[in-house]
Parts: sequence; C-alpha cells; structure tokens
Amino acid sequence: MPLPLEDYALIGDCQTAALVGRDGSIDWLCFPRFDSGAVFAALLGDEENGHWRIAPQGEIRACRRRYRPGTLVLETEFDVDGGTVRLTDCMPPRDALPDVLRLVECRRGSVKMRMDLVIRFDYGSIVPWVQRTDHGISAIAGPDMLRLRTDVPVHGENFRTVAEFELQAGQSASFDLTWYPSHEREPRQIDHSGAIHDTERWWREWSDRCSFGEGSCDGAFDREHWAEAVRRSLITLKALTYAPTGGIVAAPTTSLPEHLGGVRNWDYRFCWLRDATFTLYAMMIAGYHEEARSWREWLLRAVAGKPSQMQIMYGLAGERRLPELQLPWLPGYEGSSPVRIGNAAYDQFQLDVLGEVMDALHMCRRVGLEPMGISWNLQKELMDFLEGVWDQPDEGIWEVRGPRRHFTHSKVMAWVAFDRAVKAVEHFGRDGNVDRWRSLRDQIHREILDRSYDPEVGAFMQSYGSKLLDASVLMMPLVGFISPRDPRMVGTVRAIERRLKRDGFVDRYESDPRVDGLPPGEGSFLPCSFWLADNYAMMGRRDDAIELFENLLSIRNDLGLLSEEYDVAAGRLVGNFPQAFTHIGLINTAYNLSAATEHPAEHRQHS
Repeated sequence: MPLPLEDYALIGDCQTAALVGRDGSIDWLCFPRFDSGAVFAALLGDEENGHWRIAPQGEIRACRRRYRPGTLVLETEFDVDGGTVRLTDCMPPRDALPDVLRLVECRRGSVKMRMDLVIRFDYGSIVPWVQRTDHGISAIAGPDMLRLRTDVPVHGENFRTVAEFELQAGQSASFDLTWYPSHEREPRQIDHSGAIHDTERWWREWSDRCSFGEGSCDGAFDREHWAEAVRRSLITLKALTYAPTGGIVAAPTTSLPEHLGGVRNWDYRFCWLRDATFTLYAMMIAGYHEEARSWREWLLRAVAGKPSQMQIMYGLAGERRLPELQLPWLPGYEGSSPVRIGNAAYDQFQLDVLGEVMDALHMCRRVGLEPMGISWNLQKELMDFLEGVWDQPDEGIWEVRGPRRHFTHSKVMAWVAFDRAVKAVEHFGRDGNVDRWRSLRDQIHREILDRSYDPEVGAFMQSYGSKLLDASVLMMPLVGFISPRDPRMVGTVRAIERRLKRDGFVDRYESDPRVDGLPPGEGSFLPCSFWLADNYAMMGRRDDAIELFENLLSIRNDLGLLSEEYDVAAGRLVGNFPQAFTHIGLINTAYNLSAATEHPAEHRQHS
C-alpha cells in the first residue's frame, strides 16, 4: 500500500524524478525521462510493481526529514532502540545517464539495516534478468539496463535483491543505481561521496541566484516563511524542467487521483501551453532569465507549424502524439483506477491556449527577452487562424470530455490574444492588421459582458447561458479584461465564495456530468485558490488574501511540496504530485502580496 502523498519527497536530476517515502522507499521512478516507463511503480500498485527501500530492520521510533537548505538533496533520520541512522538521497544533475545515490550513515549506537530492491521495468510489468556482479547486480530487460553498485553484500530472494547489514556509529554504506541502454557499455563507477557533494553545491548555486526585483529572495517578502516557501517552489519547478529542451512537465507522476477511489486519473508528465505565461513570470521575477528563455524557445519550437494543428500540450521535446492507454495490471493509487499513460486531451480544441501563447510572448517583449526570428511571424499566423475560430465552442481550460461549449474563460483568452497583438503594434512597433485586431478585441469584450454575465446570480458564469459557476473566471481581472473592483467582478467573487469555496479552498467548477462527461467528485483545485487570493489583493481585501494564502501554505507537506488538489474532507493532498502549476501559483501570489509591488498581478495586465 503506498503512503499518503504528504509522506513523499521529490528528488530529481532535471530530466526525470523519483518520489521517496518517509519509510525510505522509492515508490516511483521513470528512467531515463519523466515520460519513460517506470522502473518503480509501487505508487500505483504494491511492492511487487517495483520499489527500493532502505530502512532499519527494527521498529522505527521516530522519523525526521529535510532537504539540505537550498537543494534537492534529501536527508531522512530514523531513530530505533539501538541508535540513529541518516539516509541521504539525491540524483546528480546529468549530461548523459541518470543515477540515484543513497548513503546510509550511523549517527548513534548500532543499527541493523535492510535494503529491499524490486526492479520491474515498464510500469511494474516486466521482471528483469538479474546477475550478480562485483559490488552489486545488473538487471536487464529489452532496451533497459540497471546497475546497482554498493559496498554491502547483496543476495537474491523471491525475485528481489536484498541486503542485511549492521552499522556502528561513524560507519556508512553507499548505494548507486544507474540506468543505461542495454546495448551500450557499462558506465564507469562514480565517486559516491563526491557526487553527493557536487549535487548539493549545484543546487545551492542555483537557488542562491534567486532574486525578486531589487532584493534577494529572502528580502523580498513581508514574512520570512514566504521566502522559504517561494524558494522551495522554485527548486521544485527547476526539478520539473527537462533540461535538454527547456520544457517543464506539469508533474512527474501519472494517474494520482483527483478523488480517492475515483476515475479522474490523468498523466501529467507533459508540457501544457496554458502554463506558459505563469511559468515565465515566476522565472523572470525570481531572476532566472536563462530558464525563462529556454522555456520560451521550447514554446516556439512546439507550436511552430500550421496554426490549426496547434495542441494544448506537447511532449518534453515538443512531441505531438501522446496517445492515451490504460495499464490494467496496476490497481491504481489506493484503488483509483484506471491507471493511464498518455493523455487523450492532447487533440482537444481549447481556444484559450492561443491567448496563453500570445500572452506569454507579449510578456517576453515586456521583460526584454531578445526576440527569436520566427516569433512575430508565427504570432501573426496564429492571429489569422484565431479570427476564424474565436466564436466556436471548445472543450475549455478543464479539458472536459463532454460536449463543446462557449466557455467564458476561453473567450476571455481569445480577447487576450487580440489585445496582446494590438499591444505588439502599439507599444513595440510590430507590423500587423491592428485595426482589425482592435475591432475584434472590442467585439469579443462586448459579447462576453453580454452573454457570460448573469444578472440574477450577479456573476460571470462558466459558459454562455449557463447557471454553473467556474473559478476560471477569476482570471478575468488577472489578464486585464475587467477591473477587479468592477461591481460585476466583485459579485462574481462573492458568488464563488458562496458556491465554490469549501473550508477555505476553491473548487474548479460546479460539477455536472453533462458538461465534463465524468462522474462528479474531486478535491479543491489549489491554483484556483491562489487566483482567489490574487483577486482579494487586487480588490483591496489584503487581510482576506493573506488569510487564504497562509491557509494554502499550511497544507504543504513537511518538505514544502503541494499537489494539484486538496481533499478537504479527508485533509489530504490529491492529484498528481508535486504539481508545477500549484507551485507557480504560490510563487506569483507571494510576490503579489509582498511589499515588492503595489500592483498585484500586473504581469497579466494589458498595459
């Protein structure tokens, strides 16, 4: 049985990542990329689907864990009756092959330890051929090879590799697991202690570059713990970056349920265009211009081509075909099935992503990122395409699997696209049919105000003619469509507080199977809660904004990580974990609430 999500930590090398449990077990790891088949898939099944546990043999009296400050190097301490051991886990940032390094050190007394390694390639389905080698084992199945090197004796036991050893105070044992293509020569052994030190130094150097505006990360916020939360979120965001291309995965996991026992289980190991502007802003305000530039370049490469074929998401290198499959041999996290790989939503029509792309590239101009040659010509092609489709229904931001509708958020983002095109001409001297774009911008604005606002409810609704509320309309003031103090927006916030806010957190929308095509039931969507905090700040309700933000910070796990959603009834994180979009929301809201700016969310304004 996998642990609650709160009990997992993230380690990674900026090309893939692992989840390490509080019990010392790695229950999820895909080699060699985020979207590769998992070699440890116990997270979605049980131990026989692959895991790697190193822990004391006796009863654990206490467990403490932390990241070394400013790093993704994890330390877990176990107290047992006879002493204390510390387990250090990390994955060195790499140029070629991925490694997982694990070091056990006895801090006090004498502790008997056990290592249990169950390798199952292809999402827990393939038992490899294992051979004993000098100082470890090798495991092969088809294209995949794993090499374990360790200084303790190991032996086979029921199709797993185990080791039992005892450490006295001051003694240590090291473990190094390396993946490489089975047709290639075995990589040379690395210096274990040196690699951990180098990994710590790499992360410290990266996180020490964090700066907001004129000050450092630590000095930019009203409250000290906000700076810590932002720094951890930035490190998490960096860990979810696929370094070779600059793409950023939404999460390193698949099929973690939005509702325990439910069917809303999706693969998030891909890159969504919708995250583009938020991601760019978070990186730029934190001083990470190189990462922002890499993300911008990934974005342009991914969407290049015929505008009508632009997708809402792509693979790590911009791959377009992401077919969705189910894995029947995995029962799912806490019985939440089906387990899916791939994501069928990649071929949906979602109008809003055109606005997100235009908004992201508009922001690049505003912050001074040098232009790429294809950028403006590509944007003009996107605008030509949008002219013919903005008035069509779509699947919307939440990727519904019901009938297409005229979603308010989608129309707002179409307005954003034309607005940013107009600004490119007016403010940055680009060429284009500005009169036509200005006319369409104004037409869309009038239509949304006329067809999305319900006077009886006193709020903007999910779609034209709908009686359902949707938290995505909280984006309207964030993108500059309407003033946050406009009575219609004030009424919308009040309606969302009444009907979508539960125990301090915000649901995405009022569920209706006729709209989303799925059974009801999911946790509160955490990015929506950050958007509400941003609206509070822009409306002048600063105390309410801070209260909501502090509430969101309180549900992070002990290492500062957040998932996509939160089950308020169970008091548990749900959805894929950790979630980039959630941590981006945390970064942006912390900045909006800080003394560093008097204009919250002005990055999305149309000025």
